[in-house]
Amino acid sequence: MTGHSAAAVVIGVSRDHPDPAAAEHWLASLSPAPVLACTHLVRSPRPHVALSLVFAGEAPAELGAPSPAAVAEHGRSGRAVLYPGAELLVGTLTVAEVLALSAIERVEVLGGGAADPATLIDTGGFVRPQWRAGVLTLTTTPAAGGRLVPFETRNPTPCCAAH
Repeated sequence: MTGHSAAAVVIGVSRDHPDPAAAEHWLASLSPAPVLACTHLVRSPRPHVALSLVFAGEAPAELGAPSPAAVAEHGRSGRAVLYPGAELLVGTLTVAEVLALSAIERVEVLGGGAADPATLIDTGGFVRPQWRAGVLTLTTTPAAGGRLVPFETRNPTPCCAAH
């Protein structure tokens, strides 16, 4: 499976979400849901999270303020929340299965290059790849038993949580 169509219309939306979790919460309320949705950290006019969205048909009428920055970054950078095949990435899958079932085009191990296609990934039901130079890439880290896990977790421990 490959990424989105070159003819897809990308809509950039800014609702001044303070963080990716808030943007994802809003995204879950959209009907119809987009087939591709990415979060983008935007610095101007103030730091916030914007979204780039691609719909299979007509987009909902009221999405929010336009975000030219999100449109400009779509497919080059950003974090994919909704993408073709995302719903299939549950449980434990091989790297080859992740690539075959979804729009993810590359799986890499943090600091180690491309992952072996036969290596198992424990998805935890939460897979958020990022666009890197036009390639939808899932970054993973080594886990117990020679497996991999996505680098981004559903509930990350905040930096300096013990302070």
